[in-house]
Amino acid sequence: MKATRAVQRKRRQKRVRKNVNGSTDVPRLNVFRSAKHIYAQVIDDAKGETLVAASTAGKQPVEKSGSIKGAKKVGEMIAERAKAKKIEKVVFDRNGFKFHGRIKALADAAREKGLKF
Repeated sequence: MKATRAVQRKRRQKRVRKNVNGSTDVPRLNVFRSAKHIYAQVIDDAKGETLVAASTAGKQPVEKSGSIKGAKKVGEMIAERAKAKKIEKVVFDRNGFKFHGRIKALADAAREKGLKF
């Protein structure tokens, strides 16, 4: 029996999560991509809390939410909000998604704004 896409992504997610953990010094930048939106969170796994979050859905909706332009905007927003909380360095968690398209655009935009990973 062939595994579905969701099951395959969960397997990749588990495999990556074994090695990628956020600490108080270097939190984890987690990315989730749906068909319409993209979400990013900076998480301190030691305390189990979200420090910073940004997405195309929410209080400040972003135009072109399901596109690369929207992902770039979210990357810029997460980097600016992290810098405001004095977070310079993060560990990138692609959450089982391929580092391609919207995920890559978000990561590149966050790096351009000064977030190191």
